[in-house]
Amino acid sequence: MAGLPTPAGRPDEATEAFLAHRSLLFTVAYELLGSAADAEDVLQETWLRWVGVDLAVVRDPRAYLVRMTTRQALNRLRTLRRRRESYVGPWLPEPLLTAPDVAEDVELAESVSMAMLLVLETLGPAERAVFVLRDVFGLEYGEIAEAVGKSQAAVRQIAHRARSHVAARRPRGAVSAAETRDALEAFRRAVETGDLQGLLDLLAPDVVLLTDGGGVVRAAQAPVVGAGRVAEVLGRIADTATLLPAQVNGRPALLLRLEGRLDTVVAVRLDEGLITGLYAVRNPEKLSRMQRETAVRR
Repeated sequence: MAGLPTPAGRPDEATEAFLAHRSLLFTVAYELLGSAADAEDVLQETWLRWVGVDLAVVRDPRAYLVRMTTRQALNRLRTLRRRRESYVGPWLPEPLLTAPDVAEDVELAESVSMAMLLVLETLGPAERAVFVLRDVFGLEYGEIAEAVGKSQAAVRQIAHRARSHVAARRPRGAVSAAETRDALEAFRRAVETGDLQGLLDLLAPDVVLLTDGGGVVRAAQAPVVGAGRVAEVLGRIADTATLLPAQVNGRPALLLRLEGRLDTVVAVRLDEGLITGLYAVRNPEKLSRMQRETAVRR
């Protein structure tokens, strides 16, 4: 991040505190915004404010930084929500390449999954912040109240409402990373071999495919619903693309490459052993970060 000292330099107290909690702050911002690029911008804004703080009056740097990050993310979220109202076609979160250790933290992996981030999109800004800070990161109500600028009593009510809202929309049963990986491997084989029946066997009858092209590249402008229609769409890519496994948003996913270039990131939602949701991100702006990272790792 710009402004932080180089490895050769000696970090001061403010820098050390920020770097110690940077991963947490990024995750908070990303879960509130669904965009890695915007989360990085929020961290930059937080850093610029943090270096101006008198650390002598800061009792808990972690709590202080989370509060600052949350406020900056909420300000940005309100602007982003207005932009998303005019977004061309379905909007999906920016996919995030994650390390294997994220999947080991089951609650964190679920909270950053495509399916959960889409559920969080249905919450208001305050509800989203309260849910993320309380149910994902376990902050105390007093800390959350300071972060969102509301009373503790109001935060408790918001938390209860948000929790009920999320519970009604989250996947119906816990799905392990191994189950998701197995389903994706079977899905990959069916698509690459053109095995229509094999594909239909994996898809729930009411499966929904969302494709996010952002009006920049070709993508369905509305959700594709139903196993037959979804299988038909997927069948068109069998002869043109290479599907590679990856760890995205804390879950196994597939990277679709065309002529060596990252074209689409595909994540899935599983319910009771069947694929009920397919999330295909094609918007080049949302893939630029992952394109750089996967190019390095290949």
